[in-house]
Amino acid sequence: MDKKTILKDGTQVAIRRFRSGDIDKLMRFYRSLPLEDRKYLKFDVTKKRIVLQRIRKLEAGEMARIVALHKGRIIADGVLEFSADQWSRHQAEILLIIAPSFRQKGLGTLMIRELFCRALQKKVEVIVARMMGPQVGSQKIFHKLGFREQGLLSEHVKDSEGAAQDLIIMACDVKDLMKELELLYQYEDWQRCR
Repeated sequence: MDKKTILKDGTQVAIRRFRSGDIDKLMRFYRSLPLEDRKYLKFDVTKKRIVLQRIRKLEAGEMARIVALHKGRIIADGVLEFSADQWSRHQAEILLIIAPSFRQKGLGTLMIRELFCRALQKKVEVIVARMMGPQVGSQKIFHKLGFREQGLLSEHVKDSEGAAQDLIIMACDVKDLMKELELLYQYEDWQRCR
């Protein structure tokens, strides 16, 4: 999958699967993110060792990963992590980070759409998103796509600076997400996902 697309502001980007040769580009992307963004991420993405551990999960088939590129540089990273637990094997968790200069241009929705296609291929029924309270922009994107809050755990997690934060758990039934995304995009584009 190599897909070229145009964002709301006319910028052309490519969305494709992550490749093993992308690691240095991915590290540059992560390190370019403002501290304010990185402090709420689930993993310390500035440490190559941690990123490589995550990529091994990709190689083992435990996740799907896509990236968006502009002029050869990664501007967004999206992950769909499949659950191996007996209780939640029908679920996948979505993780998404976009470079600040490419936000509010429709890229988040495009990335989620591509990850949704992977969820369909893996027979995932529910997609879960977990984020900290201050991640208001992420919450807005997921609400727009039909995700609903399933729970709020007060001061349950700590950000990278050690401050306690609320954990917000959102989820969306894949069938409901499909309806929302079909409203945003032409029906023909969805045929490849079915």
